[in-house]
Amino acid sequence: MGKNLIQQRRGKGTLRFRAPGFRYIGEVKHRNYATLEKASKVLGIVVGIEHSSGHYSPVARVKYDDGQEALQVAQEGLKVGDCVEAGFASEVKSGNTLPLLQVPEGTLVCNIEGSPGDGGKFVRSTGLAAKVVSRSDKEIVVQLPSKKLKSFNLWCRATVGLVAGAGRTEKPLLKASNMMFKKMARNKFWPQVKGQSMNAVAHPHGGSRSSKKNKPTIAKRFASAGGKVGHLRPRRTGRVKL
Repeated sequence: MGKNLIQQRRGKGTLRFRAPGFRYIGEVKHRNYATLEKASKVLGIVVGIEHSSGHYSPVARVKYDDGQEALQVAQEGLKVGDCVEAGFASEVKSGNTLPLLQVPEGTLVCNIEGSPGDGGKFVRSTGLAAKVVSRSDKEIVVQLPSKKLKSFNLWCRATVGLVAGAGRTEKPLLKASNMMFKKMARNKFWPQVKGQSMNAVAHPHGGSRSSKKNKPTIAKRFASAGGKVGHLRPRRTGRVKL
């Protein structure tokens, strides 16, 4: 009797491979400014710096003077009691959120919107920051942490500053159990082993009591989603001839 492959089980969408969103403290994004005019802003006070298992960076809980409360990516140096601004007339200061149109060139920003109003999609992990490189009448060019240049809409919002928590990945995990708990926090499938190490019922490359070096691993071009294992449409095959 056969057995579903790992990719087939993941695609089915069972609870084993679903992120535990009920544990997260909330959705971290820019607050809704639909009620604000383009020349206005709102003031907020940081009432807490919290940890969320669904986010790599610290999360700041901000309470605004109009009664709204929102979660935002915490910036380096932000602490409880600090005053932040959000809106189109905000000051260019670490922790403040404003459109890229009003951010000077050379400023470090984070949590950038992909399209106006989506709440922030880019540069959200610990220790990251993007730099505003140039601007034109139609778009803003930003250099991402990967050094890639990306164009954004003039009205895409971003938060000024560097994401807090830099150096998080520098601490060694030291043992496998720490990695296990790290993956369990987000329900990540771990550990992952190669197909040749599995049994024959678990993977097309498994079996024969040991790994086989001579079995072709080229997937068929029109294979189903569960059968695409090994090399997918490789440019060349075989050993390199010197």
